[in-house]
Amino acid sequence: MAEPQVSISPQQIGYESPGNTVRFGLIALATDMTTEPDFVRIFPPEAVVHTTRVHYANPTTPENLRKMAPLLTDAAALITPGVPLVGICYSCTSASATIGVETVERFIHAARPGIPVVLPTGASARAFKALGVQRIAIVTPYLPEASEAVANYFASSGFDITSHHCLGLADDRDMARVSKRTIVEAAIAADGPDNEAIFLSCTAFPAVGAISEIEKRTGKPVVTSNQASAWEMLRRGGFKDWRPTEYGRLFTLQLDGVDEGFAA
Repeated sequence: MAEPQVSISPQQIGYESPGNTVRFGLIALATDMTTEPDFVRIFPPEAVVHTTRVHYANPTTPENLRKMAPLLTDAAALITPGVPLVGICYSCTSASATIGVETVERFIHAARPGIPVVLPTGASARAFKALGVQRIAIVTPYLPEASEAVANYFASSGFDITSHHCLGLADDRDMARVSKRTIVEAAIAADGPDNEAIFLSCTAFPAVGAISEIEKRTGKPVVTSNQASAWEMLRRGGFKDWRPTEYGRLFTLQLDGVDEGFAA
C-alpha cells in the first residue's frame, strides 16, 4: 500500500496576541530544587516564567559562588532567544551578595542587553523598605562565611541586623530538604524584642510555605528570598492587584516608586 501523502491543512493559522502573556526569565542554579515550585505557587496564570540553569558546584562557599559570574552570560542567552522578557531573575541570594549587583547585571546584559535584572538581595531590601522596617533578624541555611556576605549586604544597605543565625549547611540540595518545622523554629529562635521583621535567606530554602505561621506567631512581617523576588517581578510586571494571602504581608504592598512595567 502506498504511503499517504502529507498535505498542508487548509486551516488558516491564528496567533494569540503577544500582549496577552507577561514573560519573565529565571536563571536558577543547576542544583536548585526550590525556586521553580515556589514561583509556580506564587505567580498568577497570566505570568509565565521561562527557566534556564547555570552550572554550580557545592559547597556553598564564596569561592564557588563567584565562579558562577562569567557563566551567567551563556545562561541568559538560552532564555527564549528573540522573545521579549519583562525581566530576568538570577535566583541566588548568597551569590548576589558575594558577586555584587553590577557584576551580575554586566554578565547577564552581555547576552540580553537592556532587560532589567531582579536579584533576591535587592528585592528583599526593597521589600523591607515597603514594609517600613529597618531592624531585621536574619536566618540562613548556609555556612557562616556565606551567611556573612548576606548580612554585610543588608548592613551596607542601611539595615540594622539585630540577630543573625545560620544552620551551617554546605550543600544547597540539603538546604532544599529542610523541614517546615525547622524553618519555623529557627525563625522563632532568631526573633527578639529588637527586630521589626525576619529575613529567611536562600532561594533553595523552602521557606515560602512557613511565612504565614511565622508571621502569626511573631506578629512581625517575614521576607524570604523567593517571595521577595516574585513580589518585585510581579509588581514591576504590572500585577499590582495580585495579592495571594498565604505568602505574607508583603503582597499587600506595592513596590514604591515604580509604575506599571519595569522602571529604567
